[in-house]
Amino acid sequence: MNITVLCGGTSTERAVSITSGQGVCKALRSKGHKAVLVDVFCGMTSYDADKAFPEEYDVDTAANNIRNMDVVVPEIKKDKSRGFFGPHVIEQCKKSDIVFLALHGENGENGKVQAAFDLAGIRYTGTGYIGSAMAMDKGLSKIMLNAFHIPTPRGITLHRDNHHKKLEAYTMKFPVVVKPCSGGSSVGVFVVHDQETYEKALNEAFALEEEVVVEDYIKGREFSVAVIDGKALPIIEIAPLEGFYDYKNKYTPGSAIETCPANLDFKQTEQMQRYAEMSFRALNLDAYGRIDFMMNENGDMYCLEANTLPGMTPTSLMPQEALQIGFDFATLCEELIRVSLKKYVK
Repeated sequence: MNITVLCGGTSTERAVSITSGQGVCKALRSKGHKAVLVDVFCGMTSYDADKAFPEEYDVDTAANNIRNMDVVVPEIKKDKSRGFFGPHVIEQCKKSDIVFLALHGENGENGKVQAAFDLAGIRYTGTGYIGSAMAMDKGLSKIMLNAFHIPTPRGITLHRDNHHKKLEAYTMKFPVVVKPCSGGSSVGVFVVHDQETYEKALNEAFALEEEVVVEDYIKGREFSVAVIDGKALPIIEIAPLEGFYDYKNKYTPGSAIETCPANLDFKQTEQMQRYAEMSFRALNLDAYGRIDFMMNENGDMYCLEANTLPGMTPTSLMPQEALQIGFDFATLCEELIRVSLKKYVK
């Protein structure tokens, strides 16, 4: 297949996205596909439609060239008339049998790219624009999870220009978690225990986005469950050596102990997988995703959020879960394409 792997972009997860894309592109090449790596925002400086999918291709060089563009991204962003898609990106994607979305965070996961591709007739991996938008908005996700009777931490959505700084105004008390409403990879997420730290966390989160979610802190064990084609994979438990599972612990090898399958009894495993599949349906997800959970000291489970384009880096969770059902990384990449293509079958 001729496959464009889209990565990069403008979100706070740009670096992770490039690493994901690099791994996916190499994996697909190893399976005989003509895959190429493209930065969705910076685009392609030169373009030859007849050579869009070359037989020989150096993925690592392409990834390094994209990383070298990091320094100019802030300058390019200042040109508001330019738009999000870089030069020749749409042309390249239109020539693809499918686009593998290795994007993470803003624009890549919030449904905007998906909607644009739907209008352009471009096939892509992962869920559609409605499910992407709902899952990306943590406040809206919480509403949907509650509507489907899926347990989730009690929380509220605060707006930058209209909110109280006292938790009592929302009948909440410390400790709480403060996080940007539509962020990813735990960027801007804080666990706070007092008023001073709370106000600082709000300021830092509001610096990233206009809306912030504040929710009850669940003390306990953290888990994640990948769902492919509506079916939950083996559960993985994440135990950071320090703090919680933040950006540093997610992407620094050896900073967390990850156990798959998780050490849960049969009933707990069955329940968490059922909640993962229910969450997948409640948020209108397609093809694949990853659902994150906390379980408190009493064994009560809480769905935290859904990830519609899970990380595909060497330390990412979904590839570890897939390995338990016999999918190595390259096979997983092909499987994600296979299940994504199902939504285009009439």
